[in-house]
Formats: sequence, structure tokens, C-alpha cells
Amino acid sequence: MAAIPKKIQALVERFEEQKDSYTSGKYNETLLRQDFLNPFLKELGWDVDNTQGHAEAYREVIHEDAVKVGTATKAPDYSCRIGGIRKFFVEAKKPSVSIRGDPAPAYQLRRYAWSAKLPISILTDFEEFAVYDCRQKPKPTDSAAISRIFYCTYDQYAEHWNHIQSIFSKDAILKGSFDAYAEEATKKRGTAEVDDEFLKEIESWRDLLAKTIALRNPKLTEKELNYAVQKTIDRIIFLRICEDRA
Repeated sequence: MAAIPKKIQALVERFEEQKDSYTSGKYNETLLRQDFLNPFLKELGWDVDNTQGHAEAYREVIHEDAVKVGTATKAPDYSCRIGGIRKFFVEAKKPSVSIRGDPAPAYQLRRYAWSAKLPISILTDFEEFAVYDCRQKPKPTDSAAISRIFYCTYDQYAEHWNHIQSIFSKDAILKGSFDAYAEEATKKRGTAEVDDEFLKEIESWRDLLAKTIALRNPKLTEKELNYAVQKTIDRIIFLRICEDRA
């Protein structure tokens, strides 16, 4: 296992010391990018500030790149490129946002990457770091766990740094490791949390369906009501599986 770089360890310690301040909501995304994410990407070998003076067409990192999403033009926070070709996006959120639980940031990142035809991309607020397989068209109803293939928190960077570096560093991309990981990711269906989230979602359907069916069919017995609810859920799950395989 490769040792975590001293600069990354320093960032981890700084975040830990001032965590309450960073996660309060007053600390914004712009400051997060300046204080944490720019140095993070630099440690992965990316020329974040274009210190090499490359022509605009060949900058390694584009800040707020322009991506067509539907009829609108959106701006992912970072676009990491090799030879002017996009490899992955990094979408930043302020630390008060829940990367693990909030579906909106994940949907946003996946829409950007899916529209740009990028296989995988990163969602992070430094406190949390998530990687998504972005080849499946995202749906607004998707939970945050759908298509998530890697997740860790800032206090786990030392444990997972070798993994992160071996995929997302500039050197790893030049050696083909990123493409190999993206290919391997096609075999994954998301992190284990997907099953938990899906079960919670099913339970919420059960309550709602029971109330709706009972309201419209007051003569049903409890046994008949439970049967109707279960049959409806089975059909929904079947359709969901068909959509995922489409």
C-alpha cells in the first residue's frame, strides 16, 4: 500500500480540526475547491492551474467546462483531460451536503457525465468521496447509491489512497489503469448500500399502496389488501429490473 502524501494528510488533519466550521453550511463550494480539491487533484498529478502553459485546447484541467445536457449548457466543476480529451468530471459540493444520502448531487453528476459520454466520474465535498458509473441514463428518482461503485470518507483517504491514485492520477490514465477500471466497473451494480436503499424504498411503497388501495376498495379484507399490495410491488420491481437491463 502506497503511503498517503504528506499534503493529503495535512488536508485531512485540517478538515478534522475545523470540521464543525466546514460543515456548518457557511463554508461554500468555491472555498472548498480552493482549499481542498485543487490541492487534492494536484497530488494526483493534474496541472490544475495550467502552470505548463498549454494552449487552451490542451489544458489538463478545465474549470467549469461546458457540457450540453438536454437543451441547456451545464458546467461541471472540473474536467480532467489528456491531450484535450475528457477522461472524467469532478463535481464539487460544499461539506454541508450529504454525498452519501442526497440523491440530487449524484443525479447532477451522472447527467453531466452521461451527456458527455464519460464512463465514470467523481462526486466529492472532500469530507466524502464517491465514484459513479455514468453509462446508465440517470433518472430523477434514483437514490444516491444507484450506480455508485466506490465510496469513502476523508478519514479513510490513508486507507484508500492507493486505490484512488491507481485510477484517477494522470499517470494511471496514461498507463491505461483508468480505462481498465472503467471496463471492470461495467460488472458492478453499485455499492452494497443500493440493496438497503431499495428495501427502504419498497417499504415506503408498501405503506402508500396499502393506504391508496384500501381507500379505493374499502370492502377488501386485510388478507386481500396485503395480497394486492404485494402483487403491485412485485410488478413494480419487475419493471424496475427491466429498465435497468434496457
